[in-house]
Amino acid sequence: MLNIFKKTYTTEERTLFDFMRKGILFSKLSDEELAKFAPHLHLRHYTKGEVIFFRDDPSQALYLVNSGIITLNIDIEDKFEDLVHLKATETFGDNAILEGTNRPYNAVCFSEHADVYVIPSAVIHDIFEENIKIQAKMMVSMAEIYDRFTSHLFRAYKESFGFFDLGRAFMPF
Repeated sequence: MLNIFKKTYTTEERTLFDFMRKGILFSKLSDEELAKFAPHLHLRHYTKGEVIFFRDDPSQALYLVNSGIITLNIDIEDKFEDLVHLKATETFGDNAILEGTNRPYNAVCFSEHADVYVIPSAVIHDIFEENIKIQAKMMVSMAEIYDRFTSHLFRAYKESFGFFDLGRAFMPF
């Protein structure tokens, strides 16, 4: 049965929702749930070498790459080691959905230009407060991201013949 009172979305909104859903963090959300984030997406433009945030900065926003390439890296004694290069539909700064966190890495524009959607963490927390189902779905997605990361970490450890102390990654808080 057709519900004539159900909200309809423009082609542009549906395109945005489909784009957001391609990344793991938003993959489980319906159009109605994604619509709560849409008005708060701020498109920012970055140029090659421009820093988006530094390691240890407070986690004040979540980022979604629209175009270009972003590198996440760590700095060790004035040297930078790239961890990953992110492309369109990938999120970073995911720990902004948790309250009171700091950045574990630096984020820098790697390509000549990059367009990145920014969602302030305060907005995310407000949406979570009003919509526990959205929070639950996104936390399940965070758990999937964590599981994937842990699998990659263990594989890297095995392939490096244990040249780093894996136990340090599992220290109690």
